[in-house]
Amino acid sequence: MFSITLPGTTVETGRPNGISSESVPNSSRILSWRMPRKIESLFLPGPAGRLEALLEEPEDMMPMEVALVCHPHPQHGGTMHNKVVYRIARGLRGTGAVVLRFNYRGVHFSEGKYDDGEGELQDARAALDYLRGRYPHLPFTVAGFSFGSRIALRLGCGIAKRVIAVGFPAAYKDKASLDTCTTPRVFIQSTHDQFGSLEEIEAIVAALPEPKQLYLIEAQDHFFAGALDALEGKFKAI
Repeated sequence: MFSITLPGTTVETGRPNGISSESVPNSSRILSWRMPRKIESLFLPGPAGRLEALLEEPEDMMPMEVALVCHPHPQHGGTMHNKVVYRIARGLRGTGAVVLRFNYRGVHFSEGKYDDGEGELQDARAALDYLRGRYPHLPFTVAGFSFGSRIALRLGCGIAKRVIAVGFPAAYKDKASLDTCTTPRVFIQSTHDQFGSLEEIEAIVAALPEPKQLYLIEAQDHFFAGALDALEGKFKAI
């Protein structure tokens, strides 16, 4: 059954009340053990006040890593519930990651106000610190979509197992932080991204130091319209 609770508490699967493990067939007990899915709605301490967040464990395996996912631009409607961010999170969970999504300052229930990318970077760092504190023995990935990919690259370079940049805005001019990064980086890009042509993203990635990978997904636009399933499935290959 599912128990739905308010923010700050836990939502998780469990055995119906009154049914002991001895009364459940062996196959059912095995299935229950293999599905430890847990979802927590949280408020984390942030540099400008509390940050709204959502923590999700894998559905059918023990956690193998943790991953922070950063959402797109907060002044253009970006939230942790963006459909691309959701697919990134679900794709990572499918590979065994515990995933933490969060809202930057000033978004929905997160306190504070937009800070031109610098405050949002500090928000992401606070969320990552929380995640690493919860799972100190697991390696960690930092991922992000669009504006969030810029935050992820700035935050994860030099400390993360890898950084995954989805929909990196190739038209963004300030790329100085990328030039010295030698953390493994994975770029996933739509073939019809209106915020940067294929030629631009290919040139950016080609100029970066190793290790790096670029995956192109045939999609209609920056938001991977018509290809969200392909985007989610790509995480099995990286």
